[in-house]
Amino acid sequence: MTDPVTAELFRNAVTAIGDEMALTIYRTAYSGVLKNIMDYSTAVCDADGRLVAQGLSLPGHLCSIPVALQAALRHFGDDIAEGDVLTLNDPYDGGMHLPDIFIFKPIFAEGRPIAYAATICHHTDVGGRVPGSNASDSTEIYAEGLRIPPLKLYERGAPNNTLFRMIERNVRLPGRVLGDIRSQLAACAIAERGMADLIARHGADGVVALMNETMDHSERLARHCLSELPDGEATFTDWIDDDQIDEGVPIKLVCTVRKRGDSMQVDWTGSNPQVKGAINNTWSYTAAASFTAVKSVMSVNMPNNDGVFRAVEVIAPKGTIMNALPPAACAARGLTGFRAADCAFGALAMLYPDRVFAASDGGNTGITIGGYDADRKPFIYVDFLSAAWGARPWADGIDCNTTMFANMASFSIEVIEAENPLEVLDYGMVPDTGGAGLYRGGMSLSRTWRMLADEGILQVRADRQAHRPYGLQGGYPGAAGRNILDPGTPREKKLHAKLTMTVRRGEVFRHDLPGGGGWGDPLDRDLALVAKDLRDGLVTVAGAARDYGVVAAGDPPVIDEAATEALRARLRATRPPAPAVAWDVPLPERAA
Repeated sequence: MTDPVTAELFRNAVTAIGDEMALTIYRTAYSGVLKNIMDYSTAVCDADGRLVAQGLSLPGHLCSIPVALQAALRHFGDDIAEGDVLTLNDPYDGGMHLPDIFIFKPIFAEGRPIAYAATICHHTDVGGRVPGSNASDSTEIYAEGLRIPPLKLYERGAPNNTLFRMIERNVRLPGRVLGDIRSQLAACAIAERGMADLIARHGADGVVALMNETMDHSERLARHCLSELPDGEATFTDWIDDDQIDEGVPIKLVCTVRKRGDSMQVDWTGSNPQVKGAINNTWSYTAAASFTAVKSVMSVNMPNNDGVFRAVEVIAPKGTIMNALPPAACAARGLTGFRAADCAFGALAMLYPDRVFAASDGGNTGITIGGYDADRKPFIYVDFLSAAWGARPWADGIDCNTTMFANMASFSIEVIEAENPLEVLDYGMVPDTGGAGLYRGGMSLSRTWRMLADEGILQVRADRQAHRPYGLQGGYPGAAGRNILDPGTPREKKLHAKLTMTVRRGEVFRHDLPGGGGWGDPLDRDLALVAKDLRDGLVTVAGAARDYGVVAAGDPPVIDEAATEALRARLRATRPPAPAVAWDVPLPERAA
């Protein structure tokens, strides 16, 4: 066994390489979806394709990198030389959905590959029927864009010009896409340099041993944390509103968690068969949601690598929405992945109620607006909006923050308007949208856009209009999401959660994300917390009375404690208690 000081220094060093890779993409990327939203991940893997260290990026990519790299290694076997660079995006051969392009660079020492630099980036466009290649209403993968099997992007240092030309001719914004690919290559070069330093210090065999120890260390920590938890089994069922093709037909997600000793099983048996719409998951994305949920209940935050995966078994039957078979469309699979995380949290909440928060906003929401300007120059705006965490057993849900599964940033309004023919009219929180509770859910965010080009295609991937984010332990659900065309005008029209439509110059589109679910009885909420929310405009006077039994008046609102005590007593006597898990506690329409 390697001495613990050397092992700890190496763990930090290899993790820092992953972080440096992530910073390289952030600093050099061309597209807003990378440089503003940060929808990418970086990692270092060993020669067998096992994850050793992941950069500080997306939990949604926790399992995707080793699955993709191992698919590439199966294809090429021993046919990998120094200077090669591997790539793929095929969801049915290692990938997740077509906009996510993987790039892997082998790192050689003593004539053999001992590690791989790994990157995955969500690209602005990979072709297909809809700008952004992310539509919810495609019904086959063949409509979704350019499908890249495991190939060599570079061979012995020479670029594969045929593949580069193929990419260039099949995407709407080749300059941006190829620029982002160069950003991924730059990140791999950073990893190669960092690993060369470690090889010089420890030798090739020493680095291999230290990578193994890094993974074994995470496994020991993961098993220790799991052994601390009580054994048990729980099944949780949640529902996606629909897949846009069969509107109004809910889609079942079923998660069973089994904890025994120092291991855990996350089983998705019973979930819906794969659907016609493009929200089908690949196994790796379902596994990532499972690992994220399980790690959240562990007492130690160990490094993300293959060692954690060894302690958690993920079962997702083939042919289901959690592990689809070709030619199922999967461009909008992000929706199902985020909802899977909440479903897994629901099962864990039944086993460990003091460790698990209520449902998040159900997203993120994917928004794409694409088209051509007057000179026939294409534009594509890709955005992913996140709003709120569910309430925690010890504190309110976080406002204006990406969900745990996403870890993305907010797209700068100034950059949106500078790069696209769009005007952002507002961006802010919506009051009375966080689920009421002893601890309330995070508040919804809303954003409104005006179209400035003659026309474009608007594509929205959203949910939680019919099945709201659940509350726990007597907490109320968060408010439902909304899509509205031309709000506040005679032409105002409420739209479906998932849509693909043409928008024309001057038309206005508003999206309200759902709010996070609440935790605990709202009639027990501390009056000081209600008073703060009233002052901050997060809860209205009417909402305080309706949801929390709090009587307030004035500007700024002041709570009448005697009247509040009387109202809460009446509500306790007449209001039926919310169930342990609440999706549908009736609430009046939220504020406009």
